[in-house]
Amino acid sequence: MPKIKLGLAVPLVFLLLSACNSHVVYSKYQTFTDNEWSAKNKAVFDVEINDIQTLNNISLMVRHGDSYPYSNMYLFVTTNYPDGKIKKDTMEVILANEKGEWQGSGAGDIFDLKIPIKKNVRFSLPGKYQFTFEQGMRVDPLPMIMDFGFEIEKVH
Repeated sequence: MPKIKLGLAVPLVFLLLSACNSHVVYSKYQTFTDNEWSAKNKAVFDVEINDIQTLNNISLMVRHGDSYPYSNMYLFVTTNYPDGKIKKDTMEVILANEKGEWQGSGAGDIFDLKIPIKKNVRFSLPGKYQFTFEQGMRVDPLPMIMDFGFEIEKVH
């Protein structure tokens, strides 16, 4: 009898989770070995965009330890467009406020932060986009960065 209940519960959970995330176009994390982000270990996200009519919000996600020694992080960002164009940029991600309080939600000594970086974006071309992030701090490897994520959500 317990096998039947579990067999029904698992698909139901997946159905509920997928219903909650129906606006998510793309969401993925890259995990770093030994909780260190080396500059040579770039976080690369390949995204296939088919819908060029819908507005989207783009966010970064950072999971870090409480002992991360800085209040921010600099990133070098490279965007490769479907038509071959490449755009490079530098951005600062703020992880703690002026008082030194982490901005993300915490569970023990681990903090998760979702940072909206662009709102109401309409992709101009259908096809494959590649978003590459490289940590741009003077310290290499960057300690206590566990995961780095990238997410695109439809505006609803």
